[in-house]
Amino acid sequence: MRLYTLSLQLYLSAQKPLSTKRTVLPGAGLRNLRAFFFVSVLMLRLFPVFRLAVFILLALFLTVFGRALHAQNMPPKREMRGVWIATVENIDWPSSRTLTPEQQRREYRRMLDIQQRNGINAVFVQVRPASDAFYQSELEPWSKWLTGQQGKSPGYDPLPFLIEEAHLRGMEFHAWFNPYRASMDSVTRRLAPTHPFRQHPEWFLRYAGLLLYNPGLPEVRQHITNVILDVVRRYDIDGIHFDDYFYPYPEPGQKIHDEAAFQQYNPDGLALADWRRQNVNKLIETLHDTIQGTKRWVKFGVSPFGVWMNKSAHPDGSDTRAGQPSYANLYADSRLWLQQGWIDYIVPQLYWSSTFRLVPYPVLLEWWTRNHFDRHLYIGQGFYRMLENTRSDTSWRNPREMPKQIRLNRSYPTEVSGSVFFSSKSLLRNPLHMQDSLRQNLFRYPALVPAMPWLDAVPPRPVQNLVLTRTAPAITLTWQPGPPAPDGDVARYYVVYRFTKAQTPTPDDPRNILALVPARAGVAPTLVDTAAVPGTDYAYYLTAVDRLHNESRPVRVMTQGKAAEIIVAQAEAPAAAPTAPAPVARPVPPAPRPTVKPAETATVTKIKTKTKAKKKRGFFGRLFGGR
Repeated sequence: MRLYTLSLQLYLSAQKPLSTKRTVLPGAGLRNLRAFFFVSVLMLRLFPVFRLAVFILLALFLTVFGRALHAQNMPPKREMRGVWIATVENIDWPSSRTLTPEQQRREYRRMLDIQQRNGINAVFVQVRPASDAFYQSELEPWSKWLTGQQGKSPGYDPLPFLIEEAHLRGMEFHAWFNPYRASMDSVTRRLAPTHPFRQHPEWFLRYAGLLLYNPGLPEVRQHITNVILDVVRRYDIDGIHFDDYFYPYPEPGQKIHDEAAFQQYNPDGLALADWRRQNVNKLIETLHDTIQGTKRWVKFGVSPFGVWMNKSAHPDGSDTRAGQPSYANLYADSRLWLQQGWIDYIVPQLYWSSTFRLVPYPVLLEWWTRNHFDRHLYIGQGFYRMLENTRSDTSWRNPREMPKQIRLNRSYPTEVSGSVFFSSKSLLRNPLHMQDSLRQNLFRYPALVPAMPWLDAVPPRPVQNLVLTRTAPAITLTWQPGPPAPDGDVARYYVVYRFTKAQTPTPDDPRNILALVPARAGVAPTLVDTAAVPGTDYAYYLTAVDRLHNESRPVRVMTQGKAAEIIVAQAEAPAAAPTAPAPVARPVPPAPRPTVKPAETATVTKIKTKTKAKKKRGFFGRLFGGR
């Protein structure tokens, strides 16, 4: 009986991970499975009378273990897959200050095309590197990294183009600002006449060879707010994004000379460190309120240094030994911003490997999963580390390190909502074949950007007049947008799912997504499935998604087994919306991932995939309640 009790304990231990926040990786389950088999065989030999009980217990164990393993292997349907595009010092784009406008556009399009094939669904583009602009501005001068000379016009406004090209590829566009950096050097004679330093030199500090805004001045906070709101009002961006630069990183022998502001603008008598943190807090809170008051759908997020505080210095800190924690050294209390709901997402820069002794990746990741306070947590990951030749963190030479980190992120499915990679150029160089790993494995299937219910929880209306036309060798779907939702939102793009008779339908498995089709003004949405096998029946499941990624109820249409047919969609599918829990799908061989490339003039999206039809009955009855 003791052996029987041990078997039961092993069986129950296999079930426990299903109810935890973190999904346990397969290794622990396999160890339990081996132990269970060992005990079971021993029981059968010693106590044949328990044979039936052992077989029943084994069947239950395999069922639970199989479901857990399948859930772990299913790719996420919703996941942030972002990339930073740095413009400062021409890191990512444009590659040179001397490119013509057409060369700039061609280079950007090529970069986005490659990132789209990599599975990227959001870009974080640096539009204000150092109190300058990659857009037409009345407040600050044109960037020298765009034209070679600060204040010199490129002859066009790049920002509408940058945004539109991202949206055409189904990517969010986050405008990345450096709030306090005014110049990469302190040689002010090279600043343009329209640079704020020319009108207000009293706003600035010199520190370690840089020119910085003084965060302690109310006029500075107002100017930064005005600059950002100018972009929010005039451009169709999806988010405002800050990186880790607030107060400057400490440098040996350097001091921040903000004594006058500290004396003048400290009515609460705070200590210097608390006063500096309060200055940054005020800017973050004000920006949150004004952005939401201007365009409710524009997100606001920050990418701080990866360590908030070490536990040795603060009881709420992480078990790390970082030298530059953001709370103490940069006066950036990102944990408070999350607690107060002032930011919608956070992207801590976890640029360390899993084996780095001072700041191990798993330890810091786990800390952030407990400290994001129901706002989105994306992990900032350093692709550039795989290109470095460093002795301090040699694990980056291992091609398994980055995939291991991404899988570890996914082991917290309710806490970690994706990754953002630094930077685009590093990813394009395919270090250690990591770009190949994304395409062929980790990002093989598309993913929707996670929704933010605190900003918008109202789904769009379903599509109308969905029609399927089958004429060899393809199946064509056409439809019309639905009316605006109660909050006024319309579809930003559409998700087309396809099922065969061999599949158990589930809207939560992205392997069933045939295509993401962007909504384009004045263009009737159309999808051509050129891989439809003659004589094979399919069901298509179509949803509308708004700009904050709420998904409508599905509308469905199915073939009727004829070589040529025109089918009008039935009423809305009675199944729950695609974001709701669904039965676990039976694994099927994955098809090559489809790619949607909107052309400049074409109104048809063609998809080429290969699907092997399997003969199995009862599909349409299970999915739609009969034909």
